[in-house]
Amino acid sequence: MTRPHVHGSTVDEQTRCVHYATELDVIAIRFACCDRYFPCHLCHEEVADHEGRAWPAGSGAELAVLCGVCSSELSIDAYRGAPRCPECAARFNPRCAAHYPLYFD
Repeated sequence: MTRPHVHGSTVDEQTRCVHYATELDVIAIRFACCDRYFPCHLCHEEVADHEGRAWPAGSGAELAVLCGVCSSELSIDAYRGAPRCPECAARFNPRCAAHYPLYFD
């Protein structure tokens, strides 16, 4: 399986970026507007030539979250409902939920 490319200012191979780099910041989001993975909304703003767009309601089955630890792609619903990666058990940052409106309607 080839790992999708993660765009933006990543600082390590687990998708941490210059904006969010704690031990728990190990996911990237595939943006609905451009079908490209970014570690965070700020990385998208810095690199993309367009405004970010959240996944519309009803998109929960979309594979739109990349675990930076094991490279598994998770559906929006699987990610939003899990404190850890269901494949490798890597812990996710619970504070990311504050940004869900930027990524998911």
